[in-house]
Amino acid sequence: VALTPDGKRVISGSSDKTLKLWNLETGKHERTFKGHHDSVFAVALTPDGKQVISGSLDSTLKLWNLETGKHKRTFYGHHGSVFAVALTPDGKRVISGSSDKTLKLWNLETGKHERTFHGHSDEVIAVAFTPDGKRVISGSSDKTLKLWNLETGEDERTFYGHSDMVLTVALTPDGKQVISGSDDRTLKLWNLETGKEIATFTGEAPFFCCAVAPDGVTIVAGEESGRVHFLRLENV
Repeated sequence: VALTPDGKRVISGSSDKTLKLWNLETGKHERTFKGHHDSVFAVALTPDGKQVISGSLDSTLKLWNLETGKHKRTFYGHHGSVFAVALTPDGKRVISGSSDKTLKLWNLETGKHERTFHGHSDEVIAVAFTPDGKRVISGSSDKTLKLWNLETGEDERTFYGHSDMVLTVALTPDGKQVISGSDDRTLKLWNLETGKEIATFTGEAPFFCCAVAPDGVTIVAGEESGRVHFLRLENV
């Protein structure tokens, strides 16, 4: 799911192969986006809130007009399911993570593939940009996180510590720390520049999602069990 920049609507992706737009206040369904041939696993909105990008198990990404629901462009190139998408802060490019073990960078307006990032030994499940848009962090089934240089495609750093697949990643607003959630039932905080593990929180089930509040110290993390944890960073 992803919220529009004004916080008034939310878009969701589903295993029924569609995206849906909802009014957050009323809960009413406003629009359905049809075109994918398999489950939609990832959605992201452009900064202006006018377009939505989706990633699917059909190996493609699609760009949609939020107001009309019309499909504008399809991005072909992955050889496996697209599990994660993220937009650069300027909204001009999108990065995708796939079961083909790669990340790919695309030009949003032309649909052209600009760069492929090789290095993970298993599926790429989660991706997130640093606040400056110059680097991207990825989480994989190979139990690691990797930090990449967006312009060169270089693998700058690997984060080791999880004992099972990494399912979610999020960066603090200052871009200095990264949080990862894993199937190993832990949530880990890392120093982005050194790759060192700062702290670990252990839950009772795999962590499927996490986010950092604008205050930079509050972490919200969701477990497979249905529990949602509210954690606070201290002394970092």
